[in-house]
Amino acid sequence: MPKIKKRGTSGQAKNFVTRTQAVRKLQISLPDFRRLCIYKGIYPREPRNKKKASKTSTPSTTFYYTKDIQYLLHEPILNKFRDHKALAKKIARSLGRGEVGDAARLEKTVKPRISLDHIIKERYPTFVDALRDLDDALSLLFLFANLPSTSTVPPKIIALCQRLCLEFQHYLIITHSLRKSFISIKGIYYQATVQGQDILWLVPHKFVQRITGDVDFRIMGTFVEFYTTLLGFVNYRLYTSIGLVYPPRFDVSSDENGGELGAITLESNGLEMGKTIEGQSTGTGDQDPENGPDVANLAMQRHANELAQRSELNPDKEQDDEIMQDEATTDTIDQFEVQGEGADILDQPRQSDSEVGSLFAPYSFFLSRETPRQPVEFILRAFGCKRISWDEVLGDGAFTHDEHDPSITHQVVDRPPTVQPEVSSTHGDQEGVVSKPSRGGRMPGRTYIQPQWIWDCVNQGKLLRPDLYAPGATLPPHLSPWVKPSKNSYDPTVPLEEQEDGAEEEEEEEMTGDVPSGREHVDDLMLGTHDQATAGLIDDVDGMHNHHGMDIAGAEDSDDQSASGEAFGGFASDEAKGNNNDHDDESVQNDDEDEGIQHQRELEAEAAGFIFTASDNGGKAYKSDIKPTNEARKKRMEEEEELERRKMMMSKKKRKLYEKMAFSNRGKDEEAGKLRSKRRKLEKGKS
Repeated sequence: MPKIKKRGTSGQAKNFVTRTQAVRKLQISLPDFRRLCIYKGIYPREPRNKKKASKTSTPSTTFYYTKDIQYLLHEPILNKFRDHKALAKKIARSLGRGEVGDAARLEKTVKPRISLDHIIKERYPTFVDALRDLDDALSLLFLFANLPSTSTVPPKIIALCQRLCLEFQHYLIITHSLRKSFISIKGIYYQATVQGQDILWLVPHKFVQRITGDVDFRIMGTFVEFYTTLLGFVNYRLYTSIGLVYPPRFDVSSDENGGELGAITLESNGLEMGKTIEGQSTGTGDQDPENGPDVANLAMQRHANELAQRSELNPDKEQDDEIMQDEATTDTIDQFEVQGEGADILDQPRQSDSEVGSLFAPYSFFLSRETPRQPVEFILRAFGCKRISWDEVLGDGAFTHDEHDPSITHQVVDRPPTVQPEVSSTHGDQEGVVSKPSRGGRMPGRTYIQPQWIWDCVNQGKLLRPDLYAPGATLPPHLSPWVKPSKNSYDPTVPLEEQEDGAEEEEEEEMTGDVPSGREHVDDLMLGTHDQATAGLIDDVDGMHNHHGMDIAGAEDSDDQSASGEAFGGFASDEAKGNNNDHDDESVQNDDEDEGIQHQRELEAEAAGFIFTASDNGGKAYKSDIKPTNEARKKRMEEEEELERRKMMMSKKKRKLYEKMAFSNRGKDEEAGKLRSKRRKLEKGKS
């Protein structure tokens, strides 16, 4: 007799375990179990059949892998949780006895400290693994760095997040690793390339944050505790890899005065490098901006060393000249060209890191009070700018606080500046005009731009025209650098004529009733909207039918009327009557000839693809601006028939998949068509 299997010992019931069973097995509380799962990276799983995975009659909602729970049994943090539980009992006992001093002493001295260093090394065996998981960490830490301090978010956590984020930003500034940025409603997106890994994170806007009660900050605090440890490890590795001392010196007084990036001083190999942000302590602008760290030139130095080694290996001067020529010819960047219509569009190669990193190096910027200082300062410094100034109310760390400094080349404003009248001054017998404008006036020779100019220059890797971003001007569309326009999609940067076909414009013209002047007569004939053209066509059709001897309703009435009209010849003389009869016979014969010629012209025009009309133009034929309706309809029908034949050869599964794809593409095309139609109306309104 075969052995009867016991229920719950094989299959999904064995592979999965419920959350209640896991908590009982680990002998910890539910909050500690959540913390442990967050630290170790263990998440709930969804079985295929909850009824089979559950060992009870009522299916549970949360399941975990049995192997994951077995893995947690050997975690050293479990002992810390148990020690903390025992300490909580001792403190409760002391408070029950009224021994408040003993309870405070136990909480201060005996409280176990939880270290997550071994978990970081365990979850990220290599440094590249840690960089790949840095997106969520940076987004959450930048979020907590901008939160106000409350009972659920202590100020120590906020200060720690702010310091770690500033340290990471300093590394990006020194190495010029920032690549792209985008301003959205949620916040500002940044993308950096660190050791070949692309890191994308979100920084919220500098608004007053309101803490709501529907957010569980205990779980978010657990993530923050883990991510601060992770970012500390990453910053240490990044700083030591470029020869900097970690942690850098942090000036608390400067940070309290709003210094932020200027509150950190970098050191190299035990020797102080000097502050990377010039003028951050005095703010006078007298310091030399070239005394900063030379870490960014390490790559150029390595390239020079390679050239020196080549010269030692190849003492021949001609070979050296050939090498220098090869280096000069390879400076130009090759561009990928599209081979055919519908082919894939490849990413064009960009400039080298040194060129992109020094995009704003030769310029000096002044930030007005209404501009967001923190993101603008970070982007400008990450792309080579060393002289950034702002008003005193924005905090410390500026190159200078004098708005009228003649060395400033660009001023970032976010509102149209008010033109102030020049102030005249009289000194004795001499009268002159002061050239220094008042606050809010414009300085001659200075470029005024809006903040979007900086983001668009960074995303495109080149300096754009500043007149398009002048104060008060209508800005170009700010597009995401990570969204690539696909075929038949709407691209605001491309002219409307290059991304639309004629049929779409004509359909809209028919819907709106706007017809170009060159096609008014043709469209009137085709659509029958013009009364005179319609009457002419009806007369032509009647004449053509009568010419071929066909009976038309109402023809007898018209013949009777004409006969009765011809019966009365008036009171003219017999000679006049004879002349009139001869003239009538000639006119009838000429009309018959004209009808035959007109019919022949109509046939020839239709065969040649022309539209023929005999109204007011002596029977001339006009060629339509668009393809003839019959040919377009015929071509469309042929394409539909060919598509149906191909669909008949598909299997049912592939046919359904194709229909889903076609439905999705139609929806995208409709959205793109709506955007193009809206833009077309705006352009017509402006013209």
